[in-house]
Amino acid sequence: MPKKAKPAGTGKEEGPGPCKQLKVEAAGGPSTLNFDSPSGLFESLISPIKTETFFKEFWEQKPLLIQRDDPAVATYYQSLFKLSDLKSLCSRGMYYGRDINVCRCVNGKKKVLNKDGKVHFLQLRKDFVQKRATIQFHQPQRFKDELWRIQEKLECYFGSLVGSNVYITPAGSQGLPPHYDDVEVFILQLEGEKHWRLYHPTVPLAREYSVEAEDRIGRPAHEFTLKPGDLLYFPRGTIHQADTPPGLAHSTHVTISTYQNNSWGDFLLDTISGLVFDTAKEDLAFRAGIPRQLLLQVETTAVATRRLSAFLRKLADRLEGTSELLSADMKKDFVMNRLPPYCVGDGAELSTPGGACHLLGGQLPRLDSTVRLQFKDHIVLTLGPDQDRSDETQEKMVYIYHSLKNRREKHMMGNEETESYGLRFPLSHVDALKQIWNSSAISVKDLRLTTDEEKESLVLSLWTECLIQVV
Repeated sequence: MPKKAKPAGTGKEEGPGPCKQLKVEAAGGPSTLNFDSPSGLFESLISPIKTETFFKEFWEQKPLLIQRDDPAVATYYQSLFKLSDLKSLCSRGMYYGRDINVCRCVNGKKKVLNKDGKVHFLQLRKDFVQKRATIQFHQPQRFKDELWRIQEKLECYFGSLVGSNVYITPAGSQGLPPHYDDVEVFILQLEGEKHWRLYHPTVPLAREYSVEAEDRIGRPAHEFTLKPGDLLYFPRGTIHQADTPPGLAHSTHVTISTYQNNSWGDFLLDTISGLVFDTAKEDLAFRAGIPRQLLLQVETTAVATRRLSAFLRKLADRLEGTSELLSADMKKDFVMNRLPPYCVGDGAELSTPGGACHLLGGQLPRLDSTVRLQFKDHIVLTLGPDQDRSDETQEKMVYIYHSLKNRREKHMMGNEETESYGLRFPLSHVDALKQIWNSSAISVKDLRLTTDEEKESLVLSLWTECLIQVV
């Protein structure tokens, strides 16, 4: 039976759904995902839908349901996480709240059944069987290598953090009430079947999570059942609920999510402060004081509104003429909190300075060497003020942050402290760094720096962090 891909809504619908019927015949599809590149991974994840079609017709717009009748894909999905994995995971020291939630939807409300402290497998299984509770496992990519492999590639593809949760629900039960999320969601059905109902969003592209009362959301716009190997996508803000059909089998699915706080509004907030800071250094009007008692006013005065509008127009004009925006937090936060590159083993060789570069970067770079960037998808380059100075003459510096030494076990854990890894250089080094970034390979002596010493020092610093290799 050929695989079919179609927008969600092939079951019961209330009037014409937001997605028209679409059937795409698959050419045979891979049994596993394509890890050759980030784009190859994503393309194989949503196969047989083409990437261009996905972003033009579905991304941030409407749900997509891909139903596959392919035993090889189903087998691969089932290998990502199984109910039987919980016993060994619990033996590694899992805790309620941090790693695992136990819950059930009762009369349209979420009932949390967590105990205190460490999770014991026998108690977890008892709640699952006797109380028909859903087990929610937070961020399984910390422990499951294949999910690490998938999510690391997706973080490279989207340029945004990618988290995941596994939901294991017994037959005839539901874990969560109707709700919407603040993330783009990809659901992979791993074991058993899950019955889904999707509703039109009340807040399209929502910026926060919210539970919705059943009497407010009306009838489902889409209703269907996922089976192993199937994939479901829906945009943030899509109201949804899911239950495991009655019978013998439990359901396991993994929710892979991205694009939290990654909107144009977020980017504007992130870059505007740097733009104002730079403009104020050059424009006296930005440094002039606000009117007396302005902060005491109940409403903003017409004069103040006109002045602010004029300042925003000046900022817009300045923005049109620049290609170097200062990112205050978003770039750094992304790199600090994302997964390290996937590798066989625990990744310790990436977190060992010096010795790691002998393995990953080859010999020491010299003036007569040719070098190239490696792990490019794990590095960001940004400009920022010199953090060691706070006076009026504060100069910009070039900052390079990378995720090579990030700790996989802390990924997406929120309250876990993370640290940044990287380098900083004088602004005079920015052109040489851009040469390295934009070249497949470049001779060290051709770098746009004044002295040979500066050239050698730059590439040695990058090599020590495993960011370049000699070719």
